[in-house]
Formats: sequence, structure tokens, C-alpha cells
Amino acid sequence: MNILVILFPLALGLGLVGLLAFFWCMRTGQFADLEGPGWRALQDDDLPRSPGPSADTAGSQTEIP
Repeated sequence: MNILVILFPLALGLGLVGLLAFFWCMRTGQFADLEGPGWRALQDDDLPRSPGPSADTAGSQTEIP
């Protein structure tokens, strides 16, 4: 029963810290846009590579003076 003297205030303190962290996140806008990061991860900004000259066509091009 003496352990309850330690565990009960510890549990209340940790709960209060979690509640304060939640309210801080709400106030600073951490949960403002829940879908945006997911869509940004799906959008690929890399452009597709354009096919370069192949080995057989690169040698066949000659310059005309």
C-alpha cells in the first residue's frame, strides 16, 4: 500500500504532462492539416527522364559543313 503513495501522484503527473502536450499541439497548429502531408508524399516531383540518344543513332549522325 505504500507504493500507492508514489504511483498515484506519478500517474497523475504523467497524465497532466500528456494533457499539456496535447493542448500545446492544438494551440500551435500541429493538427491543422491532417491530409496534406499524406498527399505530398504521394506527389512525385521528379520529372520522367527523356530518352537520350541511343548508341546506334549517336554514331550515324554526321555534320554537314
